[in-house]
Amino acid sequence: MTGVPAGRRVAVVLFNLGGPDDQASVRPFLFNLFNDPAIIGLPNPFRTVLARLISSRREASAQANYALMGGGSPLLPETRRQAGALEQALRTRLRGDEIRVFIAMRYWSPLTEQTAAEVGAFAPDEIVLLPLYPQFSTTTTESSLKRWAEVYAGSGASRTVCCYPEAAGWIEAQAEGVKAKLAEAGDRPVRVLFSAHGIPESLVARKGDPYQEQIGSTCAAIAARAGLTDWSICYQSRVGPMKWLGPSTPEAIAQAGRDGVGVIVTPVAFVSEHIETLVELDIEYAELAHELGVAPYLRAPAVGLAASFIGALADATVEALGRTGVAPFGPGCRADWKACPCQKERRAA
Repeated sequence: MTGVPAGRRVAVVLFNLGGPDDQASVRPFLFNLFNDPAIIGLPNPFRTVLARLISSRREASAQANYALMGGGSPLLPETRRQAGALEQALRTRLRGDEIRVFIAMRYWSPLTEQTAAEVGAFAPDEIVLLPLYPQFSTTTTESSLKRWAEVYAGSGASRTVCCYPEAAGWIEAQAEGVKAKLAEAGDRPVRVLFSAHGIPESLVARKGDPYQEQIGSTCAAIAARAGLTDWSICYQSRVGPMKWLGPSTPEAIAQAGRDGVGVIVTPVAFVSEHIETLVELDIEYAELAHELGVAPYLRAPAVGLAASFIGALADATVEALGRTGVAPFGPGCRADWKACPCQKERRAA
């Protein structure tokens, strides 16, 4: 805590994508998602028209998937628990400061503009913007931070944690989850599949998005921490006709089947359980593995409330309070990436 004066009002804003609360929320959630220029780059009014069309066509199938989880997404309740745990950890570390942790969701309640008003009413002296996306991407972190900049007009000196792909506590939490599943597999041969949410290849090639590089550094760090010898990276949730990062998770599961090994699927871009883990990984890909004879099929949990992960978020917050501007917590980008906010800041200086 060196260099961090006490007695201030500190707001920490956690960013995530959000999810529908119930069946009625599914269509407006989808509309907000596809109306984001970071997701569909068309100018308006074309983007809005297309977002309405896509959300209408996908409503029924999405509702069916959310019905498998009780009707809505568990993301917000889990994020609230993470916020509460982080707030408690920070109150222990920053005694004398008044700490409040807020949640800003990009596509559903509490939406960024609502949270911005709540933070403004809190009248903070200091603000730490902390995305719950360990790896930076234009589709997640950049979109969330851009929206925050558009709507927040309150007090407070802000600084941003843009990413933390190799933060020690994040890696430890992931490695412990993998090792628990390795123990469950016993002597059966298994390959660890690190499954990340996919993005179109064009975002890396044309926009200079560092996401793929950071996914790689996260997975290499987890593999080293867990002592893995058989592991690979794959990408899930592919949609649309564009070429996405690969191999896809279904392709990686099929390859494991051809190689005669089971799999431990590990989500490496999600810190909470939600539709991509509870439906896509636990149901759809489990059924695929069964059809292909891939056994065992095991899934490591998202880090959730793991003490080491919450500790990493607290460490990132405290470190950010001792600086200005935008920076990663721990190693960030290794190469030069056009979309990297730290490199943008340096170029503008």
